[in-house]
Amino acid sequence: MPTILHNGIRYSRSFRTLPLSLNRRSFLTEIMVVAAQSLEELCINSIRFLAIDGVEKAKSGHPGLPMGAAPMSFVLWDKFLRFNPKNPKWFNRDRFVLSAGHGSMLQYALLYLTGYDSVTIDDIKQFRQLGSRTPGHPENFETPGVEVTTGPLGQGICNGVGLAMAEAHMAATFNKPDATIVDHYTYVIMGDGCNMEGVSGEACSLAGHLGLGKLIALYDDNHISIDGDTEVSFTEDVGKRYEAYGWQVITVPDGDTNLEAIQSAIEAAKKETSKPTLIKVRTTIGFGSPNKANTAGVHGAALGGDEVAATRKNLGWDYEPFVVPEDALNHWRKAIERGAKLEEDWNATFANYKSKYAEEAALFERLLSGKLPDGWEKCLPTYTPEDKGLATRQTSEKTLNAIAPVLPELIGGSADLTHSNLTLLKGFGDFQKGSYQNRNLRFGVREHGMGAICNGIALHGSGLIPYCATFLVFADYMRAAIRLSALSEAGVIYVMTHDSVALGEDGPTHQPVETLASLRAIPNLMVFRPADGNETSGAYKIAIERRHQPSLLAMTRQALPNLDGSSIDAVARGAYILSGSDDLPDIILVGTGSEVSLCVTAAEKLRAEGHKVRVVSMPCWELFEEQDEAYKNTIFPKADQKRLVVEAASSFGWHKYIGSEGDMISIERFGVSAPGGEAMKKFGYTVENVVERAKAVMGK
Repeated sequence: MPTILHNGIRYSRSFRTLPLSLNRRSFLTEIMVVAAQSLEELCINSIRFLAIDGVEKAKSGHPGLPMGAAPMSFVLWDKFLRFNPKNPKWFNRDRFVLSAGHGSMLQYALLYLTGYDSVTIDDIKQFRQLGSRTPGHPENFETPGVEVTTGPLGQGICNGVGLAMAEAHMAATFNKPDATIVDHYTYVIMGDGCNMEGVSGEACSLAGHLGLGKLIALYDDNHISIDGDTEVSFTEDVGKRYEAYGWQVITVPDGDTNLEAIQSAIEAAKKETSKPTLIKVRTTIGFGSPNKANTAGVHGAALGGDEVAATRKNLGWDYEPFVVPEDALNHWRKAIERGAKLEEDWNATFANYKSKYAEEAALFERLLSGKLPDGWEKCLPTYTPEDKGLATRQTSEKTLNAIAPVLPELIGGSADLTHSNLTLLKGFGDFQKGSYQNRNLRFGVREHGMGAICNGIALHGSGLIPYCATFLVFADYMRAAIRLSALSEAGVIYVMTHDSVALGEDGPTHQPVETLASLRAIPNLMVFRPADGNETSGAYKIAIERRHQPSLLAMTRQALPNLDGSSIDAVARGAYILSGSDDLPDIILVGTGSEVSLCVTAAEKLRAEGHKVRVVSMPCWELFEEQDEAYKNTIFPKADQKRLVVEAASSFGWHKYIGSEGDMISIERFGVSAPGGEAMKKFGYTVENVVERAKAVMGK
């Protein structure tokens, strides 16, 4: 006989079993409530009230989305989603992304209900509190079971495109006619706000072009945003837009109650293998709230005590806060056994695969482990001063193509600037519909979407190492994605060329001035500006090895000499002495990228005049800051404050290295349209000016 949990005690649904000590009227009320609700309704309302109670206790959060999206989430997680709660990283799981990340209590409720160890009822009670595993928006590095970090609207659906691309690539690479080891879907719940954000259009347009049939987005179509009804700003036909992208579009007009229609829609989505699917599920934000449902008032604020009570009454929910009816919890927790069986079956499939395809299986296991091949770095190109000088975008090209045959996990491309960025992997084909095994990604002019997609690829768990490229100035178009790479510990490699006013005639719109400073301000992002071929190889070495930290490489358009004293290994220190006395010099010249060779030539002239000059190359601030104080003092002795920094960019941030008696040759305005050499000369990047400014610092 079904049971009821009352005050921590289990009773059968029989009045006769009720101890005399209990309030029979109260208990009978509970019985009638349970009897009036189906098991499915109990499960759905469990989501709703965990979200309501969590937000109410925190007095902060977004209860409306979880309340409205609970039915579609129940159908998805109960009937379709393949996962193992006790092993959140099981490889062949379906990926679930809550793109509308403000509704995070929806995901936390689902994780708790299905039995993930990462979210307990106590974690639910600590929603949005310091140190909790239930932060305000889903964070992959805080909560196992959360695949990607979402919050800024539109990012999650783009991550989903990246996850689907990774699945498609791995499937095409490793599956055999008689053995399928990669076979999973990416499901995304997105909202009106996600569809308003331009970045979602970038990524979803590409997804349609690529025909990513295993990407299914459920659109929580509730017509409410923070400002109120979307009639004030968002009246387009979203379905037609997605059809134009090349998506299948299915509409569920009654997503509040019609579970069968939701199920049928997902089934139809899975049958369509040649294109992604958008399921428009019409819902009511804050469903069940008598006074706040279908209003902006339930979007981003707690319901309040009176409205919580009214909602409980309206939905027949006679349970204390954070209490889940036992029948519902037992049903949800079937996911544990189901997930264990799914993983067990897959393990058997993989064991069979391994017996037949040992070499492929070994590579597959290596990729998933994140372990790089022993000695892989031996492929990195090295240079001597006698070698022809090349632009660092060219040495980047040489490095990428040296790495690619050794590291099959390397995959990437450019935002329609392949032949300017020089990022083509030669001989590895284009990743297109029907050829997902290829490794050159064609992003089109979609910088923001490109970055967000690469975050998804990096966080797929397949060991893939994504890189993406554009001009350095256009990092501003993808800054949100770069920031989230750093926050979510996604080891994306950003290849940015045309890194200064030296790019020339395109002028100030294309000449980055403040860009380096702004990128260096992002925590956990390594910004490299290599001075020559060796430093380029060194930057890639670090970027490849650090899988939980993104890297951005700023590369020149113009040719640079290969410097005496540069090395691959030295880059790992962030800054190193390229030349000059180990004793206290008269002056330290500090350069990055193209300006290091300028410092070298200026130093030679100063030495010829009898000055003791040290030249420091500083390819990466962030790596330098990781060094101990002893090493830092060998580069910049505290007793020697006479320094001249030379970088063709804003001075912002350099104060901590300039020293109390130092100076900097920098650019504090926008650039100019002129040949690169003339632009550099205008802003003082000449040997003569460096020598003159150095003498001024020395007081000579």
